[in-house]
This record gives sequence, C-alpha cells and structure tokens, in this order.
Amino acid sequence: MADMVLWFSVVLLLFTIGDLIANVTKAKISAVFVTLLLFLILFVAKIIPSDIIERAGMTAAASWSVPMIMFSMGTMLNIRQFIDEWRTVLTAWLGIVAVIIGVSLCIPFLGKSTVLASIPVINGALPATTIMTQAAMEKGLALAAATATVVFAIQKFVGTPIASHAALQEANRLLTEYRDAKEKGVRLEAEAKKEAPETEAVKPVKFAKKYEKYYSTNVCIFLTAFFSLIGLKLSEIVHLNYSIVCLIIGVVVTWLGIVPEDILEKGKLKGFINMVVFAAVIPSLASISLKDLLSLIVPVAVMFAVSILSIFVMMKILPAWKIVNSKPLAFGIGFCQMLGFPTTYLISNEVSNAVGETEEEKAYLMSKIMPRFVVGGISCLVSVIVAGFMAPLL
Repeated sequence: MADMVLWFSVVLLLFTIGDLIANVTKAKISAVFVTLLLFLILFVAKIIPSDIIERAGMTAAASWSVPMIMFSMGTMLNIRQFIDEWRTVLTAWLGIVAVIIGVSLCIPFLGKSTVLASIPVINGALPATTIMTQAAMEKGLALAAATATVVFAIQKFVGTPIASHAALQEANRLLTEYRDAKEKGVRLEAEAKKEAPETEAVKPVKFAKKYEKYYSTNVCIFLTAFFSLIGLKLSEIVHLNYSIVCLIIGVVVTWLGIVPEDILEKGKLKGFINMVVFAAVIPSLASISLKDLLSLIVPVAVMFAVSILSIFVMMKILPAWKIVNSKPLAFGIGFCQMLGFPTTYLISNEVSNAVGETEEEKAYLMSKIMPRFVVGGISCLVSVIVAGFMAPLL
C-alpha cells in the first residue's frame, strides 16, 4: 500500500511541476509538454521505473476513464451552437481533412504505423492521443505510440503562434471594417450583440435543468459510468470503436435533457478524470531509448511541416476560405485542431485586447473572433472519430 501511494505521489508531483511552470509562464510553456518531457527524461535516465503508472495503481483507472471522458465530451457539444456556426464547423473539418490527406502521403517515407498513430493526435487532443497510443501499444508498436505522444506534447507549440498570427490579421481587418462603418454612422457592434430574449424565454426547460439539484456528484459519476457501459456494449454490437459510440451517446442524452451539460464538471470529477486519462499515455514513453528519441525528431518535424502546408493550401490557395469569407480567419480556424479550449479562447482574448483601442472595439473583435475559434476547436472533437477509424488500421 505504501509503495503504491509513493509512486502515485511521484506521478502527481511531475504533473504538479508541469502545472506550476504553465502558471508561472502564463501558459506560454505547456503543462502537458513539461510533464511529458519530465517523464521522458526520467525514463531514459532510469530514475523512475518504466511501470510507474502500474505501480501507482493507475493502469486500471486509466482504462475505465477513457470511455467516461468520451461520453463526457459528448455532453459538452452544443448542437445549437454548431448549427449557428456551421460555416466555422465546416471550415474546421476541412482543416482536419487537409491534414489527413497531406500527412497520409508521408506513409511511404515515414511508415504506416507512425503516420496513422499521429494523424488523429494532430487533429485533436488528449482523448485521440489516448486511443492511438493504447492501440499502438496493444499491437507492439512502441515507437509509433511514442511518436503520437511526442506529437501531442508539442502540437500547441506549433499551432499557437500560427493561429495567433492569423487571428491578429483577422482582428486588424475587422477593426478597419468597424472603423469605416462607424464613420458612416453604422453601429456594427449592435449587430454583433443582437439577441432574441423572447425566443429564449419560451424554450422548454429540459429535465436535467429542471431537477438540477438532484444531480449530485455521485449521481453524475453513476450516469457517466452507466452510459459509458452502454457505449462499450453497443460498440461490440455495431463493430464501431467505443470512443465514437460513447461520444454520440453523450451528445444524444444531453440533447434529450437526461444528463446535464459537461457532466463531469457538474459532478466535480473532471480534473481527476482528465489526470487519469493523461496518465494513460505515459507508458508509451517508458520504452523509448535515447536512440529512439533522436529518431523521432525527423518524422515529427516532417509531419508538422506537412500539416502546416496542407492547411495553407486548403485555406489560402483552394477556395475553402470563402466559407467564412476571410483567408486569415479560415487559416486560423484550420489550426484550432492543434489547440483546443481554453487555448482558442485565450488567443481570441489576447488578440482582441492587443488590437482594439477602446472597450467597444475590443468587445466587437472578441464577439467576432472568439466564437469562431472556440467552436472551431470544439468541432475538432471529431478527432475521436478519426482515431476510432484509424486505430484498427495500425
């Protein structure tokens, strides 16, 4: 027992160091990157055991937490918001398609398992990474699993500066448009804030909202586990990856009002589950030697370079940008797949405050950029579906 608590404490200590560095640098240095780098260095130096996650008693928890996080992600998807921002959603998905096509062309040079394990990770975030690393490890593809983990660790470093620059270009374009309209007596900010409170008032109150006080921590955990179990059983019947099925069930039962939105947040369990899911990718680093690590530099660099080029071609050369009527905006949305929330929100906020000179200008820019970037990032949850299809192909 004491040994298990010891190693559990070591794992949490490394997670804590990552969080502290991210907070001190105001997220300029990713907590994920720091944590994975620390584990990698300690594994290579043989300072910590390769089976530290097993010794910490987290292996089993990491297994059952994955379908739970998939279901929870489904409860976070706002169908109404997706319908309203369909142009953004379509643009984000085209960005994903661009990466899938572009990086797939690297298979003859980098190897099938390496490329297929990495594509869903570039398309999304932790859940897709967990699916691909577990699938690769189960098939004995340790290097492919490690590649996917490294890609996950550094993708924000690749996507953030590019998305931020694109948002800056869009903000400057919008500000010029705003000021020109203001000179002509047109108040664009009023249009951006337009709402329909009457319509909102007549909306039927969903069951989960009406009886919100009954959704305690234990009730939320039970419902998450119960619907995750249904997803696992149903996936065996329909022969579809459980991650896809759990995600769809989450969307449906939230839309029906059976469970509250973002159920794990409501149940005060989201932080713990995210931590355990994160722990699931750690073992993929344990089997890497220094030689293997050096061999990852070229394939990772090539895949990101190809991803950037693919999104550029899709959004700036091909007419995909016309969906949102802006090349910078389309280019930025294309990179939301590498970011996710809250990075997409932070970029929107940072750029709006930097470009706008008055509170009105800042609010207008935020109202135009933030919804597109945030929805663009959420749209990339389809990376879970991509992972579900690609995992069996490894």
